Amino acid sequence: MGPTASGKTLTAIELARRFPVEIISVDSAQVYRGMNIGTAKPDVATRLKVPHHLIDVIDPTQSYSAAQFREDALALMHDIVGRGRIPLLVGGTMLYFKSLSEGLSDLPQADPAIRQVIDAMAADAGWPVMHAELRRIDPGTAARLAPNDAQRIQRALEVYYLTGRPMSELLTHAREQPPFELVRIALRPADRTRLHERIAARFEEMLELGLIAEVRELRAAYDLNPELPSMRCVGYRQVWQYLEGQFGLKTLREKGVAATRQLAKRQLTWLRALRDAQAFDCLAEDLPERVGAWLEQKLKMLALKAPGAP
Repeated sequence: MGPTASGKTLTAIELARRFPVEIISVDSAQVYRGMNIGTAKPDVATRLKVPHHLIDVIDPTQSYSAAQFREDALALMHDIVGRGRIPLLVGGTMLYFKSLSEGLSDLPQADPAIRQVIDAMAADAGWPVMHAELRRIDPGTAARLAPNDAQRIQRALEVYYLTGRPMSELLTHAREQPPFELVRIALRPADRTRLHERIAARFEEMLELGLIAEVRELRAAYDLNPELPSMRCVGYRQVWQYLEGQFGLKTLREKGVAATRQLAKRQLTWLRALRDAQAFDCLAEDLPERVGAWLEQKLKMLALKAPGAP
């Protein structure tokens, strides 16, 4: 687990050289077909060397939930373990990790009528105002959402209006725990300024690799709109606005980097709350080797605890 630009992919590939693993992507953007550059999706050569799962599973017009991730991930984990291999979950979508390890509460189904009312209120007042209303009724959920995260703010307000209870309260009542021993590894920066430099450099590289052209091609291939979850992904939202003529290339760079930094900040907030994760400085030159050496010892300890286990 780690924020964007923390070296998760490089570390995962190193672990794949040392252990019999298959990688399960824990990334709410990499599930979309055709969204390759802006999601920093592993290239084809890498995916041919090491089996990857939950990449390119839906079109950008579709949605993918934490509940669906949990169901898919658990099925894959059973399959991978059944083949005598180790599932290695890699990504930065912390809600997916949480849903896997803690389960999901029985939240109410979506209600189109209530969503229509919320959307009308947001159209009139703006999503930051709706975020302020959420902070009043459910400060726990509001704290982990950006003021313009329309999809999640809408859902949190909808849950409250349907149940009269904050989503954060409902989420404390978890379902079945996963039948696996989870070893949590967190990649965190000792110097956040250097992580910000990495983020800026990576966004610039994405632009050089053709992120703008990628979004143009997606708009031509699919019936997209800016409110779809896929087009609200960091980077894609800003390029969409650029293509709509809302600002120029210089502002695109600034907004893309700022949005990515905000994403990293939220990811790090989640990571700091994890008490049982082994943390590594993601800026260390020998990060993959450090993680590999630690994990080797950890797996030996687990084997001693459960002799004969796969």
